[in-house]
Amino acid sequence: MQTPAPVVETIDQIPTKLPVLPLRDVVIYPYMIFPVLVGRESSLKAAAAAMERGKNIFLVAQKNASVDDPGPDDVYKDGTVAKIIQMLKLPNGLMKILVDGLVQASAKEYHPRPEYLEAEIAINRVELPADKEIEALIRHTTALFTEYVRLNRNIPGEVLMTFEGIKEPQRKMFYMAANISQSVDVKQHILQIQHLRDQFFELSKILTTEVEILKIERDIDTKVQDNIQKSQRKFFIQEQIRILQDELGEDEASPELAKLRDQIRRAKMPKEISEKALEEFNKLKKTPPMSPEFTVTRNYLDWLISVPWFKRTKDDLNVEHVRKILDNDHYSLEKPKERIVEHIAVLNLVREMKGQILCFVGPPGVGKTSLAKSIARALGRKFVRISLGGVRDEAEIRGHRRTYIGSMPGKIIQSMKRAGTVNPVILMDEVDKMSMDFRGDPSAALLEVLDPEQNVAFSDHYLEVDYDLSKVMFITTANVRYNIPLPLQDRMESIELPGYLEHEKKEIAKRHIVPRQLEEHGLKPSRVSFKDEAILRIIREYTREAGVRNLEREIASVCRKVAKTIVLGDSKNGHAKSRSRSKGKAVVITPEAVEQHLGVPKFRVKEAERKPRIGSVTGLAWTSVGGDILNVDVTIMRGAEKLTLTGQLGDVMKESAQAALSYIRSNPKLFGVNPEFTKGREIHVHLPEGSIPKDGPSAGITLAMAIISAASGKPARNDVAMTGEITLRGNVLPIGGLNEKLLAAQRSGITTVLIPKENVKDLEEIPARVKEGLKIIAVETIQEAFKHVFKGRRSS
Repeated sequence: MQTPAPVVETIDQIPTKLPVLPLRDVVIYPYMIFPVLVGRESSLKAAAAAMERGKNIFLVAQKNASVDDPGPDDVYKDGTVAKIIQMLKLPNGLMKILVDGLVQASAKEYHPRPEYLEAEIAINRVELPADKEIEALIRHTTALFTEYVRLNRNIPGEVLMTFEGIKEPQRKMFYMAANISQSVDVKQHILQIQHLRDQFFELSKILTTEVEILKIERDIDTKVQDNIQKSQRKFFIQEQIRILQDELGEDEASPELAKLRDQIRRAKMPKEISEKALEEFNKLKKTPPMSPEFTVTRNYLDWLISVPWFKRTKDDLNVEHVRKILDNDHYSLEKPKERIVEHIAVLNLVREMKGQILCFVGPPGVGKTSLAKSIARALGRKFVRISLGGVRDEAEIRGHRRTYIGSMPGKIIQSMKRAGTVNPVILMDEVDKMSMDFRGDPSAALLEVLDPEQNVAFSDHYLEVDYDLSKVMFITTANVRYNIPLPLQDRMESIELPGYLEHEKKEIAKRHIVPRQLEEHGLKPSRVSFKDEAILRIIREYTREAGVRNLEREIASVCRKVAKTIVLGDSKNGHAKSRSRSKGKAVVITPEAVEQHLGVPKFRVKEAERKPRIGSVTGLAWTSVGGDILNVDVTIMRGAEKLTLTGQLGDVMKESAQAALSYIRSNPKLFGVNPEFTKGREIHVHLPEGSIPKDGPSAGITLAMAIISAASGKPARNDVAMTGEITLRGNVLPIGGLNEKLLAAQRSGITTVLIPKENVKDLEEIPARVKEGLKIIAVETIQEAFKHVFKGRRSS
């Protein structure tokens, strides 16, 4: 394409005004013969004008190739004067013009004409200096260009052969510039330089940079090729070895695969599973290591090996030892402790027992998770916890099939691998907080896991073999039982862990929380101690919960402030920092000190009314954080005949109030009430602390007594509290949460409590200290309750 062309006429003969041919994405230098495709109307007319005026034309590059009709501002000033050698019209309408670059020139001024662009030019007459510097530049640039051509695969070797035949320095420079792979801007910059020395300097810089880049590319390419060749060589050799082994009838695996086969044999899998593992191993041997299937099969065999098949821990079946550990770790919780002791007793007799699936149900912070850990420690088994909160994909339980990329077993098999034994204690936490979506229902997948009849052959989608879970002791936890699907509830033995009572929280704080917090805060028991009254004040006025988590936080807050006081005191007294904190004045946390450290109490303890009031009756309520007293106020006033209920009451409690009013209106003589007490009157029932939602049927008897008091004008006894659901026939039905309600009555100064007669049987399970100081009266009807609420009134 580029060949040295003799100049057919002298530079002096070139006209000063020439038609301009704008070029897109190309720069044409002097001494270049180059074909140009022309399609624009203005360019065709410029070529035609040049043919008529001596075939000379001025070639300049466009600044922006996307401009279709370039003007004087769209083209560069510097270009090349060329002679048109040949014009050939192509079938597609374009014109192919063969031009021969003659000399460098600059446009003094552009003269736009209607048909084409014309320029007044000035020829750049280059003087060729014959000094040593230019000779050195030529040699240096020639060496760089030679190396550039050899490194660049896109330039044919013939370019160097042609280059070696060129002797003139200027022609050499333009030949090198034409054959380097650079942008139009870079090539145009060479054309804009007026002196040959400066042009060689610029070209030398460009070639130096290009040579360095090409060397880096060559190094990268060499490394890639080496890696490919190594991989291919390894693959070919392995294939040759495999073919030779097949020919010889030998079955020798690589050391890595031989180690894997030994691990399969040592895993002591059941016969069917061992056969499947060896079958997969034989498939692995014939699979090329570079194949994706090799990694999938290898991972599968690793999982089969790592899951325990025979290893188990020996159970500690000493009943007294188990009971001692459970008692040391947890105060109260008698029912779950007794259930574990019973389980150990049975194991002493039968050595193996199925159906070891317990569900601890209770509010947060009552010790469900920590109790499961204590059970594992007491039995001497491994403990693994699985959190099911927010799990919504069935594959989380059963695993993904091996066909999926990145598949792995489910949480059950992963837990067995972590445990490393076939008989761990697995805690499935928050089983009531699972959800479901289009990916499946994880609670349905748990049905097989938690069914003693089915989990002997649990099937994980990834392993695709039966795995025995019958030796595992499963313990699940939940906050709310009715959130657990019924089929799942049916497979578990539910044990209720109700909220701790006040005295239980105090004992837990004394035995566990205070010693632990003192140790964590670097305080010695000999220097810091808590009075029982201080702990009770924290429980009553700074926490409102069923468990003990907030109690622990408040005690930790007290310990931090005590630690700060001690450190500041030691600093003022000049004690060394390393001095033992056990020395110095003892700090006793009293009820007064609690308020100093924790600030204003967050909650207040409700107390019974100090004196009897008409229309005010005290009831008992159960809440998620324990028992509480419930004040019911009723007032009757002139107005529309209606019943108004306020205090954020739920539907069940509203219906209880309507039932109480209906019973009283139908039996006014029994209670000494005017039969027309509702005529022209509005009855307003309010339960204080209106921001707290209230619901449930157990306030029915309290609502009835309050309405009777307001309607009859008789004040109810202020030392009596009551609980019970009522019917339209005046019967009192049983309720729940009796333990917590009696404790609330005792705490609030109540001396007499009315309970439904059917709840008398529950009194046997209530500790004596809860019933202490309380006169508990069982009533069967509203009429019986009326006698105790309004007879023998006295002020407490």
